[in-house]
Amino acid sequence: MPVKSKNSTKPWTDPDDAPELTEAELAMGTWQLNGNDISPVQGKALARAVMRGRPKGSLKETHKVPTTLRLDEEVLTRWRASGKGWQTRAAELLAAHAPASGPA
Repeated sequence: MPVKSKNSTKPWTDPDDAPELTEAELAMGTWQLNGNDISPVQGKALARAVMRGRPKGSLKETHKVPTTLRLDEEVLTRWRASGKGWQTRAAELLAAHAPASGPA
């Protein structure tokens, strides 16, 4: 029967066993960025900006489906030049002109 090597590393455990801070304790602190004090409003805005992942509640009942659509280069260039949100606007225009039903 194999014996566990004595040279194996110990399993990692999280060394952070500090208790959670209460709202009162957080209110006593100051927000800092690179050692400089900033306002709580700025600090919260920066914290939200660095949060990763999809915001809660951003999932809709109808999901977008990725697809491949071949367009003339000029058409794509014009859509992209129309600014941020061009894909949404193009999808809305396609939806407005989509056939009501399948082939007759």
